Amino acid sequence: MTGQMIGRKGPPRAVIFGCEGPSLSDAEKRFFEDANPLGFILFARNIDTPDQVRALVRDLRATVGDDAAPVLIDQEGGRVQRLRPPHWPDRPPASVFAAAYLDNPHQASADLAANARAIARDLADLGITVDCWPVLDLPQPGADPIIGDRALGTDTAAIAALGGVIIDALHAGGVTPIIKHIPGHGRATVDSHKALPVVETDLATLRDTDFAPFRALNTAPWAMTAHVVYTAVDADNCATFSAKVVDRVIRGDIGFDGLLISDDLSMHALSGTFADRTRRALAAGCDVVLHCNGVMAEMAPVAEAAHIMTDKALARAARAEALRSPAPETTA
Repeated sequence: MTGQMIGRKGPPRAVIFGCEGPSLSDAEKRFFEDANPLGFILFARNIDTPDQVRALVRDLRATVGDDAAPVLIDQEGGRVQRLRPPHWPDRPPASVFAAAYLDNPHQASADLAANARAIARDLADLGITVDCWPVLDLPQPGADPIIGDRALGTDTAAIAALGGVIIDALHAGGVTPIIKHIPGHGRATVDSHKALPVVETDLATLRDTDFAPFRALNTAPWAMTAHVVYTAVDADNCATFSAKVVDRVIRGDIGFDGLLISDDLSMHALSGTFADRTRRALAAGCDVVLHCNGVMAEMAPVAEAAHIMTDKALARAARAEALRSPAPETTA
């Protein structure tokens, strides 16, 4: 079970960290050994060659003494893919399959499944076990383009159907999917990497539209929160910091009972110290917080503020791991 390996000093902290470059510094090794995070996330700055990535993944896991510690990546295709040519194929964005689905749902679903299985093979070959995908956000006219062609269309039923295809294909390839950005980022008129989006749509409309794809796929193993304020639920706090949104919407209306991870704490939608951001997200009901940029001055207070994962969170992580099929045999 994740977090229960003999090499761990104890149950992991409720945090996932990025690292600075393509290999770990001695300072990073010491920090991760002491912090004992649940897992790690990779970005383009961490990617060079397949052998280098495999070595980095092994070294990251070695710092916590857990050879099954989750290693995450954003590998959607299109604008958001950390593995790129020349070592990995350029994958199409979700919008390609969404457009094809309008004409031939069966063929588009089959093509998307093949694409997702290929992505899973790429990740499994490197030892990466979690993909921050699929995006279940429902884009709306006038919204910021940060979601854009990452979305699986503009119809809730189609988004749910195609999202389910991705989930099944990743699982079959030995990779855990993360649905995002729960309960929906599609109406945001600003990019939450840069500022805090505020959505003033009424709750009944949100339930029928934005929340619907997440509700349809509420048995997904992991979900990532949206740094978005929904005034109909909590006018004072974004979803990541809102117990009302987590309890009433994510756990309640949507019915998601998997591992809930925050979006990146270093995004500019959030304010306050990094310790404060960590405490607020965990107090709101996130099982784990995510900090991505690998900056030690930010990671240190996050680690200090992050508590040990709760028994319920550990059970959710274990349940997610059990859903993941063993990775198929690959050749280096």
